[in-house]
Amino acid sequence: MSQATLNAMWDTIVSNKPKFVQYLERKAKLLGVEKLSWCDVDAPIGISQTTISYDDGAEAIVEQFRKFSSRMAAFAVRAFENRWIEAEDRPGKRPGGFCTFLPVSNQTRIFMTYAGTPSNVSTLAHELGHGYHQHVMDGLPAFAQRYAMNVAETASTFAEMIVADSAVKGAKDEQEKLGLLEDKIRRSIAFYMNIHARFLFETRFYEKRKAGLLSSEQICALMEEAQQEAYCRVLGSPHPHFWASKMHFYFTHVPFYNFPYTFGYLFSTGLYARALEEGESFAAKYDALLRDT
Repeated sequence: MSQATLNAMWDTIVSNKPKFVQYLERKAKLLGVEKLSWCDVDAPIGISQTTISYDDGAEAIVEQFRKFSSRMAAFAVRAFENRWIEAEDRPGKRPGGFCTFLPVSNQTRIFMTYAGTPSNVSTLAHELGHGYHQHVMDGLPAFAQRYAMNVAETASTFAEMIVADSAVKGAKDEQEKLGLLEDKIRRSIAFYMNIHARFLFETRFYEKRKAGLLSSEQICALMEEAQQEAYCRVLGSPHPHFWASKMHFYFTHVPFYNFPYTFGYLFSTGLYARALEEGESFAAKYDALLRDT
């Protein structure tokens, strides 16, 4: 991926942020605040009573995967039946998700905290998407199974979209539908704004670091300015210590572990649109694309 391509992506992102700004401003009014704080961005609108058991979530994922690809569904079934997923919600366990691969045995392991929310179902689908990406490359030479970071999040976000759209269509009432739609928008905002803030911060941090060490106050100032710019100044109070808690900044072997999420989101959005257009025939093309990454 060239610098020119990366710059073009961010330029396009910036020019398309106004609609998200309108949403965030409207959300502030719905929450009864003048401006959203950092934590308000992910706060739910209204009260959702929807709780999805792990088994029901797994069944829904397999069902929706099967509508797109029988091979993708078979992989998910294999992961569930062989207990490749550690998803227990227990005290002291952090939220989020993680997927790792065992290329010699052609297996995947997924770690996450499943608490029964629609967002948890999306996260589980996301991690299974990562696993499926690796699955279609089974049998290739070890080094041919390594793929660039800019496509690492493609299969994962594609899997999310398959499940999220079906959940919205199957909503039982308007309140549930609103919650599911808002969850989709929040995830889009994360790719358009949160990830952009991380990229701006990391770029400016490395530039400042050339002149010497930075104090925690200086790093916080860089973080706050990056967030305000990325969120188009709609935040009443940003999160200046975000740099201290986000583990992606500390993966020294993978600098700028941020923009691949946005690239993968945009790329998979295009792939998903093509899948809807072409129907069942697209599944084989999708597998070929993943295998070729």
